[in-house]
Parts: sequence; structure tokens; C-alpha cells
Amino acid sequence: MNTHTKWEVYINLIKQEVVPALGCTDPISIALAAAKAREVLQRDPERIDVSLSRNMLKNAMGVGIPGAGASGVGLAAALGAFGGNASANLEVLQGITPETVERAKQFVHARNVSISLKDASDVLYIEVTLSTGQETARAVIQGDYTRVILIERNGHPMFELNRNRVPHEQAARAASDNLTVKDLCHFITHAPFEQLQFILESARMNTTLAEEGLINDYGLRVGKMFRTNLEKGILSQDIPTLAAMQTAAAIDARMAGCALPAMTNSGSGNQGITATIPVVVAARELQCSEETLARALMLSHFITIHLRQHFDRLSAMCGAVAAGTGAACGIAYLLGGTYHEISATIANMVGNLSGVICDGAKYGCALKVSSAVQAGIQSALLAMQGMRVSKNEGIVEQDVEKTIDNLGRLSSEGMKQTDRIILEMMAAK
Repeated sequence: MNTHTKWEVYINLIKQEVVPALGCTDPISIALAAAKAREVLQRDPERIDVSLSRNMLKNAMGVGIPGAGASGVGLAAALGAFGGNASANLEVLQGITPETVERAKQFVHARNVSISLKDASDVLYIEVTLSTGQETARAVIQGDYTRVILIERNGHPMFELNRNRVPHEQAARAASDNLTVKDLCHFITHAPFEQLQFILESARMNTTLAEEGLINDYGLRVGKMFRTNLEKGILSQDIPTLAAMQTAAAIDARMAGCALPAMTNSGSGNQGITATIPVVVAARELQCSEETLARALMLSHFITIHLRQHFDRLSAMCGAVAAGTGAACGIAYLLGGTYHEISATIANMVGNLSGVICDGAKYGCALKVSSAVQAGIQSALLAMQGMRVSKNEGIVEQDVEKTIDNLGRLSSEGMKQTDRIILEMMAAK
């Protein structure tokens, strides 16, 4: 594969993994499955049955739904069934009305929605069945948040994904399998700016969400806490504080169900926000050009994707570990770092944050993200001073790709029992 063909594959991968979503992708994908089923049922349901993998239930049960002022798996499914736009993918609930929200809440309150666990082979599995009289419709999403593999009406397939004929998925999978940090550094340094500038939309979209989080009261108000203490003089107006403040503010808003979209990364809005906002803040404070910002953002998003491809799509390790590492690499680039410093930044982050758990999407995500952002900047600054966690420490290797492999193995193999215990604790409340 020649260089320009490889770059085209990289850009297609970014465009597949960095996309807008309205609301947390876990309940939103449940709403999408319900909307897909409603589309073929062609009438409103009298009952909804939702079956989820353990990880989906963990991530969807406690996070706010945009426009609803509430949370819950049942509510997400009911909103998708009564007001979802089945063709809008992760923006399925764009434009839902207060009347639809009230109707969905009454439907859930009347106990017309059942929720069960599915012992699925894939950690991301959603099955929604709508029933009315003798009519039923079922939609299944598996493997990714918009990957619909089956739609049935009265037991007859209306759509079934031919898994042998998904060339865009195969190309993206091949591209992600063959990514290396060295190749990514070469790409973002040498690719024409015109091919990269689309990534600036992530800066616009996620900055708008951050601004909203600093204006109104959402979640734990972590972003506003930073701003209050900046104004009091308790905190300094430096890049780590400003980056943590704005990133946390965007997470505050998103986790509380703010009706503004986020640009996602690897299926997660929080990862997209974390990979974006710290780089934007650093570029602004360092007075970098728009082109330099675009190259740094592209690196941040790519490193996040590269790390996430070593995890299960949903895992027991917090996504802030991968996205915080991506942002740290983007900031290292803004500071003049090359492959050497960027590799050292990754080693420093793996030596610091490995093993931070994911215990569901919720308000508290803003706390973990703000910690990851500040740790990321610390890691980049250390790398720029020639300091890195050595191969003799923990799971860090001299080869950055082996370090990333170890992080993925820790998440995918080492934390499976952790994941089960987390869900047991959450379900017991």
C-alpha cells in the first residue's frame, strides 16, 4: 500500500470513528434499536422488551437522556419507539417533543417495559422487541453502537447484516490492526492540511458543549467548581486547570442529558470530548495556528482509536485512560514533540492511569476525566523534558506498541472479573 492510499484509509477510519452523537451513546443506541423496530412495526407498541449485555446495562442505567430530564434503559427504549428518528443513527432523539417525553415516561411508569440481561458473546449487545396485539418487531444491535445486525417483523427478517459484505468495516479493521504510533506521527506531520481540517469540527462541537456546561448547572458541576476557584484565586489560570475545567464542563453537560451533540471517538462522546478539549485549550494558550491545532487533534483522536482498538468496545477500564493519553500526545505535539516524545508520553500515561475502572456512564465521569486531563498534561511535560517511565516499571515496555498491547491485555483479559463485580455492586443497589 503506497503512502497516499494508506493516508486515505487513515482518514476513512477517523471519519468512521469520530462522529456526532446526541446524548450518551449507550442509552442512545437502545433508543436507536427501538426506533428501528418501530419503523417496521408501523404502529405504536403496547409493550417493549429490552435485552442487554452486562456492559450495556452498566453503562446505560444511570446516565441522563437528552431532552428528557431523566435517565433509564426503559425510558430510552420508549423514547426511541415513540419519537425516535430511525435514520438519524446516534442523533436518533434529535427533536423529541415534551409530549413525547411525557408519553414515554407514562409508558414506563405503567410497567410496559421489561429489561433483562442477555448472555451474549459480544460485550455490546442490544435487543429491543416491540409488541402490539399479535404483531411484533425486533431489532438487534451488536458489536458497535450503530451496527444493526437484524430487524424482524413477526419473526420474519426484514433486514439481516451480511457479515461477509461489509467492506468499510473490513477496511477500518485492517487499518486499525496495522496502526503504529510511528506511522501516525508521520501521517499527521506530512499529510496536506486540506485533508485534515475536517477534524476542526470536533473542536467547534465539543467546545460549544463545554461552554454550555460552564453557563448552566449540570451534574456534579465539576467544570464550574474549577471556574469558581479560579475566580477566588485558589487555582491558577494555567493550561492544566483550564483544560480540566472546560473538559469537565462538557462532560457535566453531556452526562446530565444536555440537548447538544458531542463529537465522539470510538463510540463514546466522553472519549471524543476528552480527546478534543484539552488540545484546543492548549493550542489557544500556546497561540498555535489552526493548522497546528488540526494536526494535534488528528493525532489525539488517532492515538485514542489506536488504544481503544486494543480494548473491548465496552470494558472495565475507563475510556478516559485512552482518550486522556490521546490528548496528552496531542499536547506533546503542540509543544514541539516528535515520535520520541509522543512515545514517552504514552509510557508515562500507562505508568500512571492504567486500571482506572469504568463503573457506568454517570455524573462522576467528569471527575475521572478531569484527573486524566491533568495527568495527561503532566505526562507530556515530563516527556518534553526527556523523562519517561522506564521499561523496568510495571507494564511499560521500551517499545511503545508492546506497552499498548499490555494495556489492552490488562483491560480485555485482566479486568473481566472486575467488570462482573462492578455490575453486581451496581445491580444490588
